Amino acid sequence: MHAALALTPDGGGEVRVLPEEGGVPVDPRPADAAEVAELERSASPRWVLADVAAMYPGLLRAGARLSRCHDVASTEALLLGAEGDAEGAAAVTAARAGAATSAVEPAPQPSLFDDEAAPPPEAPDAEGVGAAYADQLARLERLRERLPGLGLLVAAESASCLAAVEMTAVGVPWDADTHDRLLAELLGPRPSSASVRPAKLQALAEEAAAALDNPRVNLDSQVDLLRSLRRAGLPVTSTRRHELRRHDHPAVAPLVRYRELARLHAAHGWAWRDQWVRDGRFHPEYVPGGVVSGRWATRGGGALQIPKAVRAAVVAPPGRLLVVADAGQLEPRVLAALAHDPGMISATAEGDLYAALAREALGRPEARAEMKVALLSAMYGGGAGSPALAALRRRFPAALALLETAARTGEAGGSVHSVLGRTSPPRSPDWLSGLADAVAGARSRAYGRFTRNFVIQASAADWAAVLLATLRLSLADLRDRGFAELVFFQHDEVVVEVDTPLADAAVDAVRAAGATATRLVLGDTGVHVPLEARAVRSYADRP
Repeated sequence: MHAALALTPDGGGEVRVLPEEGGVPVDPRPADAAEVAELERSASPRWVLADVAAMYPGLLRAGARLSRCHDVASTEALLLGAEGDAEGAAAVTAARAGAATSAVEPAPQPSLFDDEAAPPPEAPDAEGVGAAYADQLARLERLRERLPGLGLLVAAESASCLAAVEMTAVGVPWDADTHDRLLAELLGPRPSSASVRPAKLQALAEEAAAALDNPRVNLDSQVDLLRSLRRAGLPVTSTRRHELRRHDHPAVAPLVRYRELARLHAAHGWAWRDQWVRDGRFHPEYVPGGVVSGRWATRGGGALQIPKAVRAAVVAPPGRLLVVADAGQLEPRVLAALAHDPGMISATAEGDLYAALAREALGRPEARAEMKVALLSAMYGGGAGSPALAALRRRFPAALALLETAARTGEAGGSVHSVLGRTSPPRSPDWLSGLADAVAGARSRAYGRFTRNFVIQASAADWAAVLLATLRLSLADLRDRGFAELVFFQHDEVVVEVDTPLADAAVDAVRAAGATATRLVLGDTGVHVPLEARAVRSYADRP
């Protein structure tokens, strides 16, 4: 059963049951969250929503949790990309990011002055949502021969949209006392004002300024700091940590430490916690497929990178545990599967793929770090003169040839696809017009580096989307026995919070979801993608 659902943020609207093959649609009827919840319990339809990010938070707050859906907005972005309309796809993604309604707080209140309040939005038309769904199904069918995996990607991406709203609503457990302790140890006591630096940060700033013999230097200004460094005799071209550490100067150590702690203070300090942590839970807002490669983005809160310095603040409440898992070295394993490179596929059977590749290509498993740099260079288009990269080409020709083919496609202005059919935007026809040959060539090569990596990173995003969709359904079964929620996702890593008696079952569910994602996305290639799950009390104890 399929049902088109159209609701305004205040919960009013209508639902229309869509026809199955050859069937007759049911006329739209008024709907609210209670009606949706009842239909979900009785029929568990695949809901068709114009935009999950905008519509689902209100339903979830009202107690209507959906098991399956088709998200018209995310599907439209995928279809437009596959049809070659990169500009349209980008516009849809931007609209999705801007149209979201918080899954935690209710919609904004109207103006205090009734006569100036904006009129409430009109309820979307369920019949129109159903028509958009029918159009998308027809377009998917036309693309099936060229992109046979696109239907699976649409389903997984829609499930990811549901998961993102649910994760925002439930939040990540966050212990404020632990966070305070960690910040105080690193930065000093919380200052009385947001405009005042914490004591340890101020001390580092003064030490760096004294070493540069410039007490007025603004360490937070790239231009001012670079000028001061050069005036102090350091021939630097940037203020990046790796470049600063090449120089033996008394300003380097305090400056590098200052910049590390300043980033922590800005990104995950007290002001961040005041904004994003409520009632002991961190509530970020996710945007599935918010990056062109299919990776997730966030609207704020820095959810996709919880730094090591504050991970100990992510603590399961009493009676619960966190089941943490990440896919080891996912992108190189995806490369092995896409290229059907027998040597690289064989190496994926080992837990440490880089060490296995170093043994196979260089004869030295201890050269793991060298091999890791070479393989990442191959996937991102660097390190052309590296002996390790040359050894990779000799030992694993199919894998390297796939990357080169993707790069040449991009250099020529073409598009490439992920394994399920996510499409890279084509290069604009006028991108090189009017440029000198040397500049045009450099731009073409830069686009080639983008498409070289796109086929791998986007295929890894496909794998992650199927993982989330599968795991989400498994956790729904566990919730009949207690608390079991997906609370965090980052590229190839998931965190599930569960009642302690459910921890073993959640570990099994995560591993099974990883195996399903590998089978459905990478096929019967023999590639092994380890997804080792472990139950821990704190995120700092992650494997």
